[in-house]
Amino acid sequence: MAPGQPPLLQLPSFLHGTYSLVQQKTKEEGLRCGKQYRESGSFPAPQQMLEVPPHEWVVTHEVVDFHRERPAWRLHMVSGVMQGLYEAMDWQSPIPLRDAYEEFIRETGWGALYFAISPTSPKSAKITARRLQAVLRFWEPLQSARYVFSTPNDALSLEELMVASCHWALDAWCPTGEGSVYARMETAVNRMAQASREDSLEAIFRQMPRALISARDLKHRDVVADPSFQRERIAALDSRAFERVSGACTSDLLALLYAWDRQLGKQ
Repeated sequence: MAPGQPPLLQLPSFLHGTYSLVQQKTKEEGLRCGKQYRESGSFPAPQQMLEVPPHEWVVTHEVVDFHRERPAWRLHMVSGVMQGLYEAMDWQSPIPLRDAYEEFIRETGWGALYFAISPTSPKSAKITARRLQAVLRFWEPLQSARYVFSTPNDALSLEELMVASCHWALDAWCPTGEGSVYARMETAVNRMAQASREDSLEAIFRQMPRALISARDLKHRDVVADPSFQRERIAALDSRAFERVSGACTSDLLALLYAWDRQLGKQ
């Protein structure tokens, strides 16, 4: 990188190559991480980091990773590291292990982006705030790359990627739509980080109409679409269950709608 130029995004070398090669390398990395974690309770840094040239694309979702025989940057395959990590730890306490690894790699640009845009649960308000805040910290190098997310052969800027992957968070927590994507994310992060139960309820009910649009095969739609029914059921959630949906992620709200629909079918 020449002096004065913005920093380029760096990715671990184990995320570059053909699909089968990256699959092998990420599993090896997971096993390596698991071995150190078992011995010391810490994770090792990647052995080699590579700069992503500005003209090259980063594949961020498996559904668009069609050309598996071609070398590519495959960010979505961080999941392979976690699988190797679980295996190294004999699948003991996988959720705390995942959380510990997330906290570790969220201190890197690539780790922050992976957890912000991946379908990894949970998506509570506070966890989502930490994930998006991490992306904001690495905004400049992350902007240097182009990304493939949901449409093959369609390269997205960082702003477009965040809207495509995290639109639910922006819509629920910064619904005005005014300002840059960065500014809206900052607002959403601040609101989620300090959200009360009432704040989360307001965000949830802003997103419920969108969740209902996606829930096409509900058998008791008239009932579960009733806001008073929704409020009654959400009020009945214990603190742990409510925390899991407090970010107002559309997929989490869909899960609630289908669960309520199944319960009504048993009555």
